[in-house]
Amino acid sequence: MNIDKKGINTLCTHEGELEDTLYKGATSPLYMSTSYQFGEVDVKRYPRYFNTPNQEALCKKMAALEHAEAALIFGSGMAAISTALMSFLQAGDHVVLQQTIYGGTYHFAVTQFPKFGISYSFTDGWEPKDFENEIKPNTKLIYMETPSNPLLTITDIKGVSKLAKHNGILTMIDNTFASPINQTPIDLGVDVVLHSATKYMGGHSDICAGVVASSKENMEKVFQTGICFGGSLNDYTVWLLERSMKTMALRVRAQNENAMKMALYLNQNEDVATVYYPGLETHPDHELAKSQMQGFGGMLSFELPNVDHALFYKHLKLVKPVMSLAGVESTMTSPVTTSHALMSAEDREKQGIKDSLIRFSLGIEETEDIIADIEQAIAKVKALTVTA
Repeated sequence: MNIDKKGINTLCTHEGELEDTLYKGATSPLYMSTSYQFGEVDVKRYPRYFNTPNQEALCKKMAALEHAEAALIFGSGMAAISTALMSFLQAGDHVVLQQTIYGGTYHFAVTQFPKFGISYSFTDGWEPKDFENEIKPNTKLIYMETPSNPLLTITDIKGVSKLAKHNGILTMIDNTFASPINQTPIDLGVDVVLHSATKYMGGHSDICAGVVASSKENMEKVFQTGICFGGSLNDYTVWLLERSMKTMALRVRAQNENAMKMALYLNQNEDVATVYYPGLETHPDHELAKSQMQGFGGMLSFELPNVDHALFYKHLKLVKPVMSLAGVESTMTSPVTTSHALMSAEDREKQGIKDSLIRFSLGIEETEDIIADIEQAIAKVKALTVTA
């Protein structure tokens, strides 16, 4: 056994855990203090400086999973994204953003960049040539998201990273939908990796957190910005997140399998117009996804055009109609009213986000039970529609 090259479940379980030196417990102890001694110590600890014992330990786990030199934990995914972006951009700079990105990231760009004199442009698509077309002399950063939220578009990570390096541009990627179990962008040439740890890392719909992972040099810049913005995470949530991540690989692989089964089912359902899932051979970027992902993920989306969505959600018994994703329970949401509500209808249309689109996060239940739930909900809506 090569102890220096641990398996993914071993990393999830043991990397970055704290030893209970007092009572020899099996789990990491929790240090809740917000005030630590400053004299005669190697490290002056303070929560906003990301260096309490639990924070430091979890950062090591995050870095190991993303094959990065260092990582930092933040209070939310948007805290991680905004801090990372502002760590590398200043007045006069230009950033290229992928057209298909999370609505919160889009909103941050269009509302905050102008205040700081930062210019930006969105690509027309997500091919390397689309990014190349937007590069300007003052472009300092390229921002990707793959698979994207909510249409599961796939970006050529190697291709865009190679393009960026050729032009001396930093690359940044939102890796939330994939998780480090399914995709490690740093291995494909990306400089900075971002996560909403609220999702697959937390995995139980009870944690809000974010992650930035990169080289030590880049993370020093993120640290200096982060201590000013104050987006640190409280230690109890840090402890819960470290606990949750022990089972991340097991959960994500089960969700991968369930999403594949569900995509195949929905793809032949006469009430469904289109299914967006990179695991389907009909997905336009299926081969690209195969080449850069270890699994296709637990997320998909589909269009349900001729069924009243409000009634459909109301009659679901197992699937929960809620706003977030990636928990152990299966959930659905309407992107136009939640994740992408801050975008204009015109901009949503440019991305291909229709009112009939449903984003579907598969949990770890038996897929047959979830299929039965969907079928009974659609049947009830149809019956009510006919009666009306």
